[in-house]
Amino acid sequence: MPPDSQGESGTRLLARPLNWLETRSEEVYAYILLIPSFLLLGVIAFYPLVETFRFSLLADEVAAADPFGEFVGLDNYIALLAGEARIPRQFLDIVFTGQFPFVELGTPFFRQAIMVTLAFAIISVLFETLIGFGQALVINQDFYGRRWVRVAIIIPWAIPIVIQAMIFFLIFNPTIGFGTEFMQWLGIFGDNPLASSRDSFIIVLVADIWKTAAFMALLILAGLQSIDRGLYDVARVSGASPWQRFKFITLPLVMPALLVAMLFRTMDAMRIYGLIDATAGCQTVPSLTCLVIISLQQTRRWATASAVAFLTAVVIGLLVIVYLWGLRDTDGGIS
Repeated sequence: MPPDSQGESGTRLLARPLNWLETRSEEVYAYILLIPSFLLLGVIAFYPLVETFRFSLLADEVAAADPFGEFVGLDNYIALLAGEARIPRQFLDIVFTGQFPFVELGTPFFRQAIMVTLAFAIISVLFETLIGFGQALVINQDFYGRRWVRVAIIIPWAIPIVIQAMIFFLIFNPTIGFGTEFMQWLGIFGDNPLASSRDSFIIVLVADIWKTAAFMALLILAGLQSIDRGLYDVARVSGASPWQRFKFITLPLVMPALLVAMLFRTMDAMRIYGLIDATAGCQTVPSLTCLVIISLQQTRRWATASAVAFLTAVVIGLLVIVYLWGLRDTDGGIS
């Protein structure tokens, strides 16, 4: 076949799929473009999740040595939820003295971890949203030095987690830190806050809010800057007060961005580990991720750790569904 004929044949072969794509609707075309992302997501996210679930159905005694060991079904999940799982000794030594209002003395270890994690996520996301919203409203205004204010707000977010944890560890260290004496003077902390479950929980909570409120501010600021300024001018001419402008313009139009920011922060808060481990330790403030890490590193209970990890993923998935449902009901949200 002559070279020109080969080129024409190749062009025709390439033109067929292109012509087929041109006849598709925009929605179908968008899904076709997303196929590589879906494949990558399946390899990176869904395959490990499936393997984690499979591992959780095996017996602890053989899972470490034989990944195709004894099948025990949902026994690990039943043991966890019933409080009968053989959790590492480190968690047996946790001293809960009734200081947590949401954790009673003698509560099974998995329930302790999930209640501490949920409480941390709810409280931290609530305060980070309020503080971040306030910061976004401030830096969204035109004033002299706004650029430097933005930089100052972003600085905590730029600090690595380990350094952030060490800052708060040193501040509340009972021997060298200045924060402990002040909090004791206020009657909030005891002699050694880093050894107290309640005090350590507050320290980790404050450290997380200090760092990630800036993240919320940046995401909310993006939503604020997408609002048409002409709406405020019309409302101002119509005699609307600042509160009315906020209630009927700012809040409804920024709500999609606000819910997306809360979604990201909730998922991140449910996976809290590094800040706890470097500040007070998992024995003092146990989270679900702490339970997974200690189960793997200390006692090699692979199946129990896999069960906890999968349950954590299920809880996060349910929270994501709640947020996505909220986004459906907002203008400009997910339909």
